[in-house]
Amino acid sequence: MTTRQGVHQARTLARRKALQVLYQSEITGLPVDEIMERSLCVEEVGLICDFTRMLLLGTSSHIEEVDNLIGQTSENWSLERMPLVDKSILRLATFEILHVDDVPYSVSINEAVELAKDFGGEDDSSRFVNGVLGRIADYLEEIKSETGTEETADE
Repeated sequence: MTTRQGVHQARTLARRKALQVLYQSEITGLPVDEIMERSLCVEEVGLICDFTRMLLLGTSSHIEEVDNLIGQTSENWSLERMPLVDKSILRLATFEILHVDDVPYSVSINEAVELAKDFGGEDDSSRFVNGVLGRIADYLEEIKSETGTEETADE
């Protein structure tokens, strides 16, 4: 798949796989890297491509930064109260927004909303995910405009 559409489809699938592993990690309590190293992924995940691996290891290694930003922007919702699937979707997309420079915020948000529609914990998961990620994007844009740089929230 070398076309733009092919790359988009491959990345959409990679995000779905990453979400499944993040959710599996939440349920089992096993670290993401251990799930991958020991090939403990649920059967539906199949082979893990480089983009999936980058999303998983990146989300895992930046979890504190990601969770802090989600906590700051999720009005009236602590991470502990969020359905596990929604929390995993938010973590994945927030990492992507913060650290994957070749993906526009809008793409990360749209992909997360689609994941929430397919896998979300509640009927309004997609709206919740969209709202939190929209606030994160607005916050980061505000920081950029104030500082005139491309820095992340923790820098």
